[in-house]
Amino acid sequence: MGAHVGGKVSGAHMNAAVSITMCTYGRLAWKMLPVYVFAQLLGSFLAAGTIYAVYYDAIHEYCGGNLTVTGDRATAGIFATYPAPYLSVMSGFIDQVFGTAMLLLCLMALSDQRNKPAAAGSEPAVVGLLVLLIGISLGSNSGYAINPNRDIAPRVFTAIAGWGTDVFRAGNGWWWVPLVAPPIGGVLGAGIYRTLVELHHPHEAEQGEGLLEELNEDTVHKTIVKMQLCEKLSYVKG
Repeated sequence: MGAHVGGKVSGAHMNAAVSITMCTYGRLAWKMLPVYVFAQLLGSFLAAGTIYAVYYDAIHEYCGGNLTVTGDRATAGIFATYPAPYLSVMSGFIDQVFGTAMLLLCLMALSDQRNKPAAAGSEPAVVGLLVLLIGISLGSNSGYAINPNRDIAPRVFTAIAGWGTDVFRAGNGWWWVPLVAPPIGGVLGAGIYRTLVELHHPHEAEQGEGLLEELNEDTVHKTIVKMQLCEKLSYVKG
C-alpha cells in the first residue's frame, strides 16, 4: 500500500537498502540519499510509536507491565528483529545479505522494461508478494529485516519507551547486523542481475533491426496471402 501512496511521487523507497542500491547503480542521485533515509527513519520510528499506542493495553496485559527483550513474556520482538537462539551472528549476517540480495535481484527484474517486467499498475501487489515470499522462505532465522531503517528506528523507539539498552545487547549485540548486512546484500543482488541478465540485452539498434526483419517477414507473408486470395477469386469468377 505504501507503493500505491508514494509510487509516483518518490518511487516509494521504504527501504534504505533499496535506496543505497539505486544510488550505487545510478538510478537515484546520491544527494537524495540523506533525504530518503531520513524519511524512512522517521516513518519507521513513528510507525513503531503508533503500534505501541494502539496495542499499549494488550502489550502490558501480556507482559504484566514488565517490558523485556528476552524470556517467555518478551515483547521487544514486536518492533525489531532478533535472532533465533540457534543462530550465530555470522550466520545471521549471511542470512540478511542473502535475503536482501534476493529482494533486489527480483526488484531489478520486475522493473526491467527490456525483460519481463510487472504489468503496469500491478507493481505494488507483485512487490508485496515478493516480500511475503522472502518472509515465508527466509524469515525463521531472524525475522527477515532486509531493511536497515525498518529495524534500527523501531529498536531505538523501544529503547526509549521502556525496554532499555537490552535491545542493543540481545542476541550477542545483534542490532548492527540488520543495519549493515542489507545494503551489502542489495548491492550484490542487483549486481548479479545486471551482470548475468541486464548487460546481455541486445542493443537498441539490434532490437530495431530484429523488429524491422519481423515486420518485413510479416509484410511478405501478408502479400503472399493476398496474392493467393486474388488468384482464387479470379479462378472462381472465371
